[in-house]
Amino acid sequence: IGDGAAGGNYGYANSGYSVYEEENERLTESLRTKVSAIKSLSIEIGTEVKNQNKMLSEMDNDFDSAGGLLGATMGRLRTLSRGSQTKLLCYMMLFALFVFFVIYWIIKLR
Repeated sequence: IGDGAAGGNYGYANSGYSVYEEENERLTESLRTKVSAIKSLSIEIGTEVKNQNKMLSEMDNDFDSAGGLLGATMGRLRTLSRGSQTKLLCYMMLFALFVFFVIYWIIKLR
């Protein structure tokens, strides 16, 4: 080869192309590791999103059942309130009096 360069280089060593090739290889490897890290991170994010969606759907089901229970309780309370108002008021007053005396007794014992 006419430039005096080695047979396999084709003049790259003299013209500075080998420096650029090495830099490109280094940058390519750096890019490859970063892409690999981003890929694994996105897979982990996808897994976490699936888990969170599953938990949210379970919570939705729990809230639905609690809402049904609350609705049934409110229905019973409405039925109870349609009855005799004086009887209900008397029971509430007796309960409040009982709680008051229990608290008074507990405080007196200390």
